[in-house]
Amino acid sequence: MSRAVLSIGSNMGDRLELLTSVRDDVADHLLAVSAVFSTPPWGPVAQDDFDNAVLVVDDPDRSPADWLETGFALERAAQRTRERRWGPRTLDVDVITASVDGDVVVSDDPVLTLPHPRAHLRAFVLVPWLDADPDATLWTADGVRAVSDLVAALDPADRDGVRRREVEAWSTTVRGVS
Repeated sequence: MSRAVLSIGSNMGDRLELLTSVRDDVADHLLAVSAVFSTPPWGPVAQDDFDNAVLVVDDPDRSPADWLETGFALERAAQRTRERRWGPRTLDVDVITASVDGDVVVSDDPVLTLPHPRAHLRAFVLVPWLDADPDATLWTADGVRAVSDLVAALDPADRDGVRRREVEAWSTTVRGVS
């Protein structure tokens, strides 16, 4: 069994439609879905704010690398190009953490580093993740940490910059999960 936390974001085109395309693509594997959050861009490139969300997914037939390839395929379908680090993007799908048979995958593979090496620093990942899964934890170099503690440790300006959007067309309902 492979469980993964996917952080999805967009700041170009119809952002909500692009996020919805990811949610719909993995719908049969969803365990939890966050609300959509508007977040300032990360990095030195001037650009529009992002819409971000987190999906918690599970599929016994997928490996963490398969989740990464799923993300890449969805990015390609959204015509994502990787021209500039931290630049604007139609769609970004990141595998934040993954577990196989309940064991957290820790990997320094340059193609898929797990857990994501900067996840513990990024409000645009942590705040939506906490919304989707209030009991979430993240393996860090300092040990396993509650995502709620990581959110509390963020700079208040970063944390407050992540703003929940009320979007009627976005559903956090997961089929088959009550």
